[in-house]
Amino acid sequence: MSGKDISGKKVAFLMTDGVEQVELTDPWDAVKQAGGEPVLVSPKDGSIKGFHHADPGDEFHVDVSASDAKADDYDALVLPGGVFNADQLRTDKDSQEFTRSFFSSQKPVAVICHGPWIMIEAGVVDGRKLTSYHSVATDLKNAGATWVDEEVVVDAGLVSSRSPKDLPAFCSKLVEEVAEGRHSKQTV
Repeated sequence: MSGKDISGKKVAFLMTDGVEQVELTDPWDAVKQAGGEPVLVSPKDGSIKGFHHADPGDEFHVDVSASDAKADDYDALVLPGGVFNADQLRTDKDSQEFTRSFFSSQKPVAVICHGPWIMIEAGVVDGRKLTSYHSVATDLKNAGATWVDEEVVVDAGLVSSRSPKDLPAFCSKLVEEVAEGRHSKQTV
């Protein structure tokens, strides 16, 4: 871990059914261990179902609906992956607007695996450098991003990683960027 203290910081985790469970739980625990408050935001009410690749995982309680969530209430955003999760989120207009608002507010955003799909739909990747699961690389390039195959990439408050194997580096940089706060180059 980064050793940073983010006490008093609220971090939104945007996801729905099909989230890659470890890409939720490891960053969630990292935020809590650093003193932050993670909040589960979803376009789905009640609870969502995590997955371990294609195998069903645990249920997670939704704290706030994406339609009610406002970036002003949070210090950062985490976008976990999982193919089913990411594919559903990218078609949800409330989730797109919520994601976009973190960039226009210059707040840190951390994304892993297939998570960048919603960022493409939100129109926030053009000119940005990031990584993702390899199958999302062409989508990112077509949307104007510079894609690189690295464990973790930080671009002016935007943290990205490829897959669960990169979680230690991802979690460390997530906490570090939340501790740093707003980034003037984190824009739409």
